[in-house]
Amino acid sequence: MTRRPLVIGNASGFYGDRSGALREMLTGGPLDVLTGDYLAELTMLILGRDRLKNPDLGYAKTFLRQLEEGLGLAHERGVRIVANAGGLNPAGLADAVRTLAAKVGVPVRVAHVEGDDLTARVDGALTANAYLGGAGITACLRAGADVVVTGRVTDAALVSGPAAWWFDWAPDDHDRLAGAVTAGHVLECGTQATGGNYSFFARHDIRRSGFPLAEISEDGSAVITKHPGTGGAVTTGTVTAQLLYETQGVRYLGPDVTTRLDTVRLTDEGADRVRVTGVRGEAPPASLKVGVTRIGGWRNEIVFVLTGLDIEAKARLVRTQLTEVLEGVADTTWTLARTDHEDADTQETASALLRLVVRDPSPDRVGRTLTSTAIELALGSYPGFHVTAPPGPAQPYGVFTSILIPSDEVPHTAVLPDGTRVRVPPPEPPASPAPPAEPAALPAPPAFEARGSGGGAPEGVGGAAPAGSGAEPRETVRAPLGAVAGARSGDKGGDANVGVWVETDPAWQWLLHTLTVDAFQALLPETARHTVDRHVLPHLRALNFTVTGILGDGVASGHRFDPQAKALGEWLRARHLDIPVALLPAPEATS
Repeated sequence: MTRRPLVIGNASGFYGDRSGALREMLTGGPLDVLTGDYLAELTMLILGRDRLKNPDLGYAKTFLRQLEEGLGLAHERGVRIVANAGGLNPAGLADAVRTLAAKVGVPVRVAHVEGDDLTARVDGALTANAYLGGAGITACLRAGADVVVTGRVTDAALVSGPAAWWFDWAPDDHDRLAGAVTAGHVLECGTQATGGNYSFFARHDIRRSGFPLAEISEDGSAVITKHPGTGGAVTTGTVTAQLLYETQGVRYLGPDVTTRLDTVRLTDEGADRVRVTGVRGEAPPASLKVGVTRIGGWRNEIVFVLTGLDIEAKARLVRTQLTEVLEGVADTTWTLARTDHEDADTQETASALLRLVVRDPSPDRVGRTLTSTAIELALGSYPGFHVTAPPGPAQPYGVFTSILIPSDEVPHTAVLPDGTRVRVPPPEPPASPAPPAEPAALPAPPAFEARGSGGGAPEGVGGAAPAGSGAEPRETVRAPLGAVAGARSGDKGGDANVGVWVETDPAWQWLLHTLTVDAFQALLPETARHTVDRHVLPHLRALNFTVTGILGDGVASGHRFDPQAKALGEWLRARHLDIPVALLPAPEATS
């Protein structure tokens, strides 16, 4: 007998997301399971510092505040709640949920998943947590849990675990699990699937987007949608953007299944309904990723405001005046952001920002003495001297790295509502994988020389017909890539990924042959000294680029102006190259 689809929603994409979302999702329409994703690389560092101050903490405290008004609603409606808010202390959070349930008078069965915390096994780690799969969640739900809290499971496991419970899937139901993982990846970042952070945001009213949900069928296919009457939009574009977010390669490796992103197909099924089908899965790898955070040292920063004329000369003066005090500092980075405009009609738009970031193993070298020395220049430096904040002490910064560990060495454990501890066995080791699908009979894309930091791609790049196609040369115009393409970018430790997609087949053929690795690095010169890999996802009309090492030690180290590469894709869309006129949108008619 075929079971009806599982209706599963999301109410949190990060620690600090919209506090009322849990209530909104519970009251907005039917649900079977409501999930919440609270963990990220930076969050683990924050929770690690919380745990240093109080060993009883280490979990997302905001989850409890949301449950205070949502637990009764969930109980009335028969909705199970699954969240990774347990962070570094899922057992502690489970106890806190039981205490809260007694306080508000709601009878709930609470379970948790643990075993991911490997901190004691990694020298010098503040936190070290394996990314577990959804099988522990499945075991808890099978035992009748109403609320399941976990530590560091993969974000998508919050959906694949409940789906395996709902349909009683086996661990080797790889295609079905891969479909659920795909749906989970779309839901995990909340309103990013309903129009948030979307390149074409002006097409939709996203002032208060609704959170997404998925209707998952027994074969693993799903419909991505949202509750009726909520803001935002669910389209093939918004779903494509989220599918490209923070993925590396055609194979999306996970602890339950390896998901083949090159097999994902999207179909528009009407207003705010996108069907996801065709997803193929393979056996998961024999190892688990372990995210490790450490205190990397101490950092400080000063931002000088430079106004009016002679911006470059003013910046040189400050750098010269601070040369002596910066001697011996392990890492010094100066960045001049030319936010100033010529003949500006406001003082702010006449000003540029000179940012100094210092990092060192010792807090003394980058502490208040250094920042105070900078402020002492106030009456003897460039005209108009001022800074954006007073001098401050050094702050610790974190470093994120990852290692691999055999799955059978991680004690993945489901702690059921009655306290029974069930060890979750690792999946069977994979056979040799098949090669990823590639577009058939595509001519080699052209390569060209990057030309430095200005002007976008070299003249002529982007307009040529694919080599060997026999097509006539097309009329082109110099325009930003974003006139025809969307993008979504993000971080994976010290690496960044940039997904780029287009909406029509002609634009896809142009993008595929134009946006090579060489072109990408020419358009984004800051990537030129890093290894860049390109991955082709033809069913999504998308390319995904990974840039190795551009984020240094990860978001917590404050290495870059945009430390999580959130806007790297939008920078790419703003760069100019030669685009065939036929691909550009028609100009809007004027009255």
